[in-house]
This record gives sequence, C-alpha cells and structure tokens, in this order.
Amino acid sequence: MPMQRRRLLGSALAGAALATTAAVPAAAHGRRVRTGIEVLAEDGFAELAGQKVGIISNPTGVLPDLSHEVDLMHASGKVDLVAVFGPEHGFRGVSQAGEGEDFFLDPKTGIPVYNAYNNKDQMAELLAEAGVETLVFDIQDVGSRFYTYIWTMYLALEAAGQLGLRFVVLDRPNPGTGRRASGPVLHPEHATFVGLKPIAQRHGMTVGELAGLFNGEFVPTPADLHVVKMRGWKPEMYFEETGLPWVAPSPNMPTVATAVAYPGTCLFEATALSEGRGTTKPFELLGAPGIDHAWAEAVQGLPGTRFREAYFTPTFSKWAGKVCGGVELQVTSRRDFDPIRTALAMIIEQRRAFPQYGWRSQDTTSFWLDKLTGNQAVRLAIEAGADVDDVTPLWAEELDAFSEQREPYLLYRRTA
Repeated sequence: MPMQRRRLLGSALAGAALATTAAVPAAAHGRRVRTGIEVLAEDGFAELAGQKVGIISNPTGVLPDLSHEVDLMHASGKVDLVAVFGPEHGFRGVSQAGEGEDFFLDPKTGIPVYNAYNNKDQMAELLAEAGVETLVFDIQDVGSRFYTYIWTMYLALEAAGQLGLRFVVLDRPNPGTGRRASGPVLHPEHATFVGLKPIAQRHGMTVGELAGLFNGEFVPTPADLHVVKMRGWKPEMYFEETGLPWVAPSPNMPTVATAVAYPGTCLFEATALSEGRGTTKPFELLGAPGIDHAWAEAVQGLPGTRFREAYFTPTFSKWAGKVCGGVELQVTSRRDFDPIRTALAMIIEQRRAFPQYGWRSQDTTSFWLDKLTGNQAVRLAIEAGADVDDVTPLWAEELDAFSEQREPYLLYRRTA
C-alpha cells in the first residue's frame, strides 16, 4: 500500500477511535456506584422493618451480580414482602409497548404479582387488597418524560398519599446524566400517560429526585416519602461510568446508546416513519418505504452525530415486513449531542425531502406529536416551515421555570 494511503487510513482509524471514545465515556477507575437497593441491603433493610411491603419493579431491579431484589428480599427473612406490582411491559418485561401483565403468582417466591400499568382508578384498591403498608419503587428509568415508569410511580405516590402509606424509592442513575433539563415542558391540556404533569421532555433527574418533585408539587395528598440515595453517583455520569450492569428497561431499550437517543428519536413515534421497533437498533434506525440517500445527506453535520444511509425491514410495528429506507443515527460525542434538537432537525429535513410522510393522529385535531412534546407549538412551527433553530427557543421560558422548580428536589451535587 502506498505511504500516502497508509497515512490516510491511519488517520481515519484514529479518528474513528477518537469518536468512539468521545461517544462512550470510560468507566470510573475501579469505583462503582452503589444503587438504592444495595444501600438498603447493606443497612439490613432497616427502612422496611416491621412493615408489610409491596414493591413496584421489573427486570431492572437487580443487584450488581444480576440477582433480583425480590428474590433477595424474600430470602433475607427481614422483609415481609406481600405483593409485587409490574409497570408497562410487566414485572417480567415480556409485554410490548402499551401492555401490562396479568395477575400471577411469582413461581420462585409465591408472591402475588399485580398489573400496575396505567391503573389510575385501581391503584389504591390494589394496594389495600394486598395489605401493603410500605410501597417500594425500584425501576431503571431512562430520563425522558414519555417513558411511562415514572407515571406509574406518580400514580402510586397518589395512592400512597390517599391511603396514608409510606413510599420508599430505591434510587438508580439517570443513564443520560442528570446535569440539566431540556426540551419542551408539558402543557396540562396534552396530559396523557406519556406525560401526566408539567415536566421537561428530558428531565435530567433520577427517579428519587422526581419522586420528591411529584410529591412536593403535584400529588394532592403527599405521601410519607423516603428516598434511599445512591452512593458514589455524580450527575455528570453516563451509565457506563457507574460500573453497574445494564439490563434493558423495556423490550425496545436494549442498550445505553438507545437510552441516550430515545428522548429525541421517540418523537418519530408521532410520524408515519418507523422508529426502529422490530429491528436490532430501535430509536437509532429510522425510515419508511421509498426514502433514500437524500435524507441522510440533509442531516449530516448535526452536532455530536453522524448518519449512515440505512435500509431495514421491521419485524413488527410500523411497516412490518416492508423494506424501509432511512438513516442510522450514530452519536459521536454525547457531550455535544442534543437528542431533542437533533430529532426535530431530522423531522424537518424528512418532511422537506419526503413530504408524503406526515404526522400520526387519532383525528384531525389530536396529533401524537402534541402528546409527546407536550404542546402544539412545536408541530405548528414545523408545519409553517420553521427551521430547527426557530423551533427550539419556543420552550425556553417554560424550561427555565421548570429548572428553577426542580432545584430544591435535586439530591446529588452537580458540577455543571
């Protein structure tokens, strides 16, 4: 190989390695974050002593050795665990989006498992039926308003307050960091189970911090809330820096990279394009039949990203069994990547190049994008031909107000 070509190839490989390093932070050197369940166990489960305990959990409720907390609590003899409650996708994580899991007895422990997904009218009834005195929440969140586990937590807080129960949150990391909130804030008229209360699209909080915000600002009758904080977690950490194992929080959240992109690219659920469900890279592969290289070319150069012209065939969900053209999003620098701005820029360019693909809607007045962004201003601006830099200032004032509102509930020292 000629010397010049070898130099060019060496530079390209070095650049690719540098981009990968920038995209995925290194793990903390020999140090590991200790999650709320670990802290609870190390303290001999004292927080739960003498109480009939229920727990809201799913496959992410694990310790570093991947044993599950329900098994640990049951085997310890120190926790009177009387019920388990499963969120969307179920306690075992076997259900797809928009589904829970029917009542069953856990075959390993014999503990009854109830469906708590979107169960606003029955949550208090289920807790009373199970005889719960202290309700525990421990699920790995991904930091986005429309990820429904936080709203299961909210409804459980409401029910706990109504019944006078203790509510204990075992905290876990926000995998996309907890440094700042970003994106639009929900308007009440667009409240659904993908956003019940006015928080930012990417809230930048842990579930323990969110529980404090919910309990202090939105729950009609506040519960007796206790948060078992993590040890060693800093808000600027990405998940790989925690030293903890990643367990997919839901069937279409297989990797940390998915979770980093999701607060933005989930907006494609509001379009006619596939958001990659039914592929190996959900929320990173995006497209529809008939889309070609023009889209990938139009979005190159967005900060912290690169795009590959991609073709894929979803096995289920939108365009199942159809060949789709589109893009694969790759994040080259997480620090520079803004998932919400990126996704909106992608949508704007897609609509310009391939206008045949519009919004998903239930009718002419109910658009999925309004539910996901939490307001209609974003959609109306895009429809009027706005560029992404015209759209992002629309929520600045409301985001500033939310950032100020959340400040008293932050539990971990922020350095940026």
